[in-house]
Amino acid sequence: MAKDWLPTAVSDLDLAFPASVSHLMPEWSDIPQEFKRHGSKWNRFFSDMFFSGISSADLQPNEGIEADVALRHIRVISGSFEPKHEHKEAAVAYLMSQWFKDSSTWEVKQKAHRC
Repeated sequence: MAKDWLPTAVSDLDLAFPASVSHLMPEWSDIPQEFKRHGSKWNRFFSDMFFSGISSADLQPNEGIEADVALRHIRVISGSFEPKHEHKEAAVAYLMSQWFKDSSTWEVKQKAHRC
């Protein structure tokens, strides 16, 4: 059964060494299909953050959401080795869609080219 998800305050230890994160993310069956197909704005956010990094972001939290708490929650999920990558991506995309306005924007870090 789906539940309302609110950001959970996570410790610095959990952020540095994200272990078990199942309590921080929805079950696969509770995540809407649009976030499992890798096509939403928030799936792109996860991919940019995970593979390249984000250099700056104008993430506008929805009412009642503390952005810092929400982003730490997201970072713990993203950094854990526990769930499959597809589940992490879908969970992060779904949670971001619940916690941040669609008008939020971000910039991807530019990778340095080495010779």
